[in-house]
Amino acid sequence: MKDNQTMRGPRSPWLFALAALLSLGGLADSIYLTVTHLTGENAACFASSGCSEVLSSAYASLGEIPLAALGVLGYFAAFSCSVLAAFGYPRARIFLSGLVAGMLAATLWLLYVQAFVLHAFCDFCLISAALTLSLSVIVGASHFIEKRHRKAAEGTARVSS
Repeated sequence: MKDNQTMRGPRSPWLFALAALLSLGGLADSIYLTVTHLTGENAACFASSGCSEVLSSAYASLGEIPLAALGVLGYFAAFSCSVLAAFGYPRARIFLSGLVAGMLAATLWLLYVQAFVLHAFCDFCLISAALTLSLSVIVGASHFIEKRHRKAAEGTARVSS
């Protein structure tokens, strides 16, 4: 039998819906970068001139696997967990939290590499970083909202006892 919170659904399903939309944006970004990497084409960057340096560097792949392909997997998993969390599955919220934390750690490392090792930036990498940071804020906000509602429910339960 499901607990009360699961039966009522999440307190803020719109946050998880927003996370799902952002994940779709990250998925599109990562698919584009994966395809350009595998076909050997240059990414069409507009705001910076360092895309070629970043995307052709040794940091752009793990062996033969483009790093963007791992982004595809991460964003697809984040999308799936966000949708499930929006429908009230608590395990999906837990998995989403861990996944986004890992994505944020990887993003911070890759931003460091772009800034201090390569001295070049890729527009699409920066878009992915912004999306991952936004997902982190959303997941953090959802935890804060859930915690606040739990404390309020506990206070109401004590008063009515």
